Amino acid sequence: MRLFNRYTLHTPESVELEFTLAGIGNRAYALLIDYIILGLIIVVFLLGALIFNIVLETIANLLGSNNGLALWLIAVQALIGFFIYVGYFVFYETVWSGQTPGKRYVKIRVIRDDGRPVRLQQSTLRALLRPFDDLFFIGVFFIVFNQREKRLGDLVGGTLVIQEEQPLTTPALKVSTSAQSLAKKLLIEADISSLLPEDFAVIREYLQRREGMIPNARNELSKQLATQVKEIIAWEKMQKKVDANVFLEAVYHAYQQQVDN
Repeated sequence: MRLFNRYTLHTPESVELEFTLAGIGNRAYALLIDYIILGLIIVVFLLGALIFNIVLETIANLLGSNNGLALWLIAVQALIGFFIYVGYFVFYETVWSGQTPGKRYVKIRVIRDDGRPVRLQQSTLRALLRPFDDLFFIGVFFIVFNQREKRLGDLVGGTLVIQEEQPLTTPALKVSTSAQSLAKKLLIEADISSLLPEDFAVIREYLQRREGMIPNARNELSKQLATQVKEIIAWEKMQKKVDANVFLEAVYHAYQQQVDN
């Protein structure tokens, strides 16, 4: 469902999330920043390649073995240049959870259609199809006329580009005393910073709606979410006796405290 540039997503955990689609203006602004940075990288590479070519050809001329060397160098360096172009977007979107320097500055992010962070496969598909999207502004055409504002790379990669969530604007939930105590341990022992805004949004939505759920469904969903969150924050000390709801409250509280600091 879409209302203006809002998109409602049902996650695999049966939690409903509403995102703001990035919009063509924000995406173009982010891409401009990325192309400026990428252009500087390629200029440095070309200067280095030029110096390397001159030195290598000089050595080859002295040895009398310069047959076809220049063509080989051009072919290899063109291939390296293409890898730099593709690798820039793949590297940053994979390492920075769907953001490049341009996207981070503009505060937009790439996610998968199921709301999860993009992985190497999705980022690679998006990057490989970017030249086609840029050619004759094909990507702009797809974004404007697609309901979910997807360019060709998004359609093939199964991704969305959204505005970053701003969890601080939402009212705080009541957190139990035991969860507050556990949150202090999590800030020391776990990697709370690994949680993305979208992960936090899933936890928040569950905590807000759990009272209206059937007890069996609530227990099952809380355990499933707790297991996934434990893996994300790399907290190995979670014991079976720790209640899943208390754990999720603690993660919610710890995340908010970390953002506030």
